[in-house]
Amino acid sequence: MPTAIAVTSADLVLPAPDRHTPAAAVLQSPDRLDLEGSLAETAALLERYGHLVVVLPPWLPAATARRLHTVRAILETDRIALLDIDLPPLGTALLVRQLRQLSVCDFSPGVIASAARLLSHYIYAGALLGSVAKLDRVPVGLKAHARSWSPSAQFAVLANPAPHLVKLGGGGAGAHAGGAGLPPGPEFVTHLTFARGQLASDWVTAELAPAWQVQGVMENPLPADSPAWWATGRLVEFAAAIPDPAVLYQLVASVRREECRWCGSELIGDRCGFCSAPLTAPPPQDPTGATAPYRARS
Repeated sequence: MPTAIAVTSADLVLPAPDRHTPAAAVLQSPDRLDLEGSLAETAALLERYGHLVVVLPPWLPAATARRLHTVRAILETDRIALLDIDLPPLGTALLVRQLRQLSVCDFSPGVIASAARLLSHYIYAGALLGSVAKLDRVPVGLKAHARSWSPSAQFAVLANPAPHLVKLGGGGAGAHAGGAGLPPGPEFVTHLTFARGQLASDWVTAELAPAWQVQGVMENPLPADSPAWWATGRLVEFAAAIPDPAVLYQLVASVRREECRWCGSELIGDRCGFCSAPLTAPPPQDPTGATAPYRARS
């Protein structure tokens, strides 16, 4: 039985790349479903799948996060993982799809949940922006802020895995022949997904995709939260990620597995995906040398 992967918005569920990839469960927001309904919705998923991994980015409304933490607390279960991976919306959707692909593999729920942090480092997420005047997700210099006032200004911005900003000239397309000045791309096989906002440009498909040597390009609708995340509606969001489930499997399987000392779940990396406890105990806080009691963050 696959571990259930859940999101809080339908636009974070990209089309399945094959018939083996299951859909994600879309949890209703607090303004559409009361607490009793949320409890019933979550309990039904646990009854059907056993474990639930919810991708809960920190940029979602605070009320949504509070509702899910409340539901987990009331149900008194350690079978719900709330993952606060901070990627742009389209990159988040790609991560969700990768978790969906892994959910049918022979990984335990704990490995799938903790794999999200590992996989996020292999997602190249950015956007072509018409303005960076209000952008606070990546460092923006004073010169770039000043240039944002030009009607023809365009900026190539990479938010993950490392922030990078490039001012494009001549309206964007054709400004940097041969890839000079482009955001640094992945050194492994990826597919590129992009979504158009209110910016008319083919720069992503005409320049970025060839420079990054992606193996495929797909267009999807722009997630509703993207304009707020990028602080402008004049954008074309893009994200490149590993598409092959066999490669994803090998990547996750190559990492040493540990047992969470707090909840007992299997994990990879340095933190449990279900209870958020670190792999190693924190240093003693008592000045006498005694180890202070530790409780995992809920």
